[in-house]
Order: sequence, then C-alpha cells, then structure tokens
Amino acid sequence: MTTNPLAWVVNYLRESREELRKVTWPSKQETTKYAIIVIALALLIAGFFGGLDWLLNLALGQLIALTF
Repeated sequence: MTTNPLAWVVNYLRESREELRKVTWPSKQETTKYAIIVIALALLIAGFFGGLDWLLNLALGQLIALTF
C-alpha cells in the first residue's frame, strides 16, 4: 500500500483504465433495445400503481361517505 496520496490516485486511475479496456460495451442496437424495454416496464409499473392508487382512493372515499 502506497502512503503517498498522489501515487495512490495515479495508481487508482491507471488500474481503472485497465479495467475499462476489458469491458465489452453494448452495440447501439442493444442499447436501444434495452432502453425501450426499460421505458416500457417503467410505464407499465407506473400504470399499475396509478390504477391501484385510483382504486384505493375510490374505496377510501366510499368508506368516508358511509361514516358521514
């Protein structure tokens, strides 16, 4: 372990660059496909929770109306 902070940073950056060279980056087509999947799932989940919120709000409104 190096005690010199500057040497530590330089070593860290060198090792990081070496690791980044090993990465297999996705193609433009793969990135587009995965982005579409993420957006579709986010919309689906948002719709589900929006519908659930609407139903629970409706049920709570009915419950409040029964008590008054």
